[in-house]
Amino acid sequence: MKRLFVFFVSALLLCSVLSINVGAKEYHFYIKRGKNHTPPCTDSSFESVWGKECYYRDTRAAEKGEKKIYLTFDAGYENGNVEKILDILKKENVPGAFFVLSHLIKSAPTVVSRMREEGHLVCNHTARHKNMAQAEKNEFCKELQDLEAIYQEQQGGELSRFYRPPEGTFSLENIDWAKSLGYKTVFWSLAYCDWNDAVAPSFEKAIAILKDNTHPGAIVLLHPTSAINVRVLSYMIPYWRAEGYTFGTLQDLA
Repeated sequence: MKRLFVFFVSALLLCSVLSINVGAKEYHFYIKRGKNHTPPCTDSSFESVWGKECYYRDTRAAEKGEKKIYLTFDAGYENGNVEKILDILKKENVPGAFFVLSHLIKSAPTVVSRMREEGHLVCNHTARHKNMAQAEKNEFCKELQDLEAIYQEQQGGELSRFYRPPEGTFSLENIDWAKSLGYKTVFWSLAYCDWNDAVAPSFEKAIAILKDNTHPGAIVLLHPTSAINVRVLSYMIPYWRAEGYTFGTLQDLA
């Protein structure tokens, strides 16, 4: 009986410790699209993160009505389309920010070298694309620092200090932990389902979404592994320019 009591008390204490360690609330970033090219807004439950080295759009550009847009890409692997995206950016002389994983750095080092050499930002999307909202601080930091080490080893340089949570999943603590490592956290204000060509919208639908929802200060998220996005980007960059938009770099946000 005494052993059972000790076991029960130990279990309660363990549960208490676990609740402290993993009690952070998990958020899933999303946007509420505006109308008539007005900037979108986010859920009020995580409004508090904006203004603490965390961005989903350029609010200053929006307030001033400046037609500025930022192209960002989440790149986990190369299937031939990442290089095609780089070709388009080079041809159009447009800067981009690539949030990369360790797999891409290791498997396609020449592609990652191109990103840096052609003036793009190579940013942190974590080493292994885990759910970071469930991570303890040491695990969170390790994910970002492991990618830094792999990049340093393969490329001989440092990542740009911008971080994007895998799948937009985060806790409020994550924002502060990233900041403590020198990172600004970047989400997005314009995106669509493009990470899997099997479920992605058609070219025509993708173009319609981008045209209808482009707004001043937009941070656009595209997956460069998508064959559709190769066509989309070739079409949209000249379109955006014709509409009076210029292309910024995430460093402008700071």
